[in-house]
Amino acid sequence: MNNNKKKKRKKVKPVGMTWKNIKKHRAQYLMLLPCIIFFIIFSYLPMAGLVLAFKEFRFDTGMFGGAWVGLQYFERFFQDPQSWNFVKNTLIISGMKLILAMPFPIILALLFNEIKSNKIRGFFQSISYLPHFLSWVVVVGIIQSILAPNTGLLNELIKNMGGDGSTFFLMDEKYFHSIMFWSYVWKDIGWSSIIYFAAIAGINPALYEAAAIDGASRLRQIWHITLTGIRPTILILFILSLGNILSAGFDQIYLLKTPGNAEVAEIIDTYVIRTGLQSGQFGYATAVGMMQGVIGLVVVLVVNRFANKKFNTSLW
Repeated sequence: MNNNKKKKRKKVKPVGMTWKNIKKHRAQYLMLLPCIIFFIIFSYLPMAGLVLAFKEFRFDTGMFGGAWVGLQYFERFFQDPQSWNFVKNTLIISGMKLILAMPFPIILALLFNEIKSNKIRGFFQSISYLPHFLSWVVVVGIIQSILAPNTGLLNELIKNMGGDGSTFFLMDEKYFHSIMFWSYVWKDIGWSSIIYFAAIAGINPALYEAAAIDGASRLRQIWHITLTGIRPTILILFILSLGNILSAGFDQIYLLKTPGNAEVAEIIDTYVIRTGLQSGQFGYATAVGMMQGVIGLVVVLVVNRFANKKFNTSLW
């Protein structure tokens, strides 16, 4: 009994040994230091401002000097009928980005893997990465030029085919989701495919050789070996992306939003900016933003637990 108890006891590393390891790998820790400082300054210190979700902000008393208002801001959001429209729009846009757009970078990574020439593959990869480095201001500017009424490229093509050619696509809400989705896919498909391609490169080539000997076609090899091999990567990235389930991408939506499509384009992120910065309701905007983060965290925890039980894959 005593021997079993001794075996079960966890060995605790001495503090001196820990500092010895840090000193040994000091170059790696120094490289990590800017990243740690960045997150402390821009992610952890600003969390002190969450107190505004429960306080009345006044310029004369500052961030922490106002009166406590409890859950008043949260109640106000859920009692506002218009708020549910913002939640619905956010979930629709987030769902399109998280679920509908997810297969595209995977398919692109599979196509890259089928190109045997490193030079040709590198050329196409570079082209697919480039849109990621363009800001949404530039991308939306290109979209506006293409879709402009009368003078836009698309309307010019419609004119040449005998159509009217004066459609203002960005002012019509029925075109908003298509424009939003395909511009998002075009911008991020190449960059998102990097991790999937790296995961594919890590699969043992012997598995493909064995499958080819058994008579498996290339499509069957992709389905049973490649996709099975990168399934943990797909699940991990999907779980991480669920943290933004109530954040549909402020930059893109804010720039694409017009008075004509505002009914379907107004999301929680744009609502927070409009009420917080433009209307000066800092406490209310903080409460709504805090709600986004908390719900995202809960969703990640639940799905992570489910994935761990069902697929034996999780973040921790």
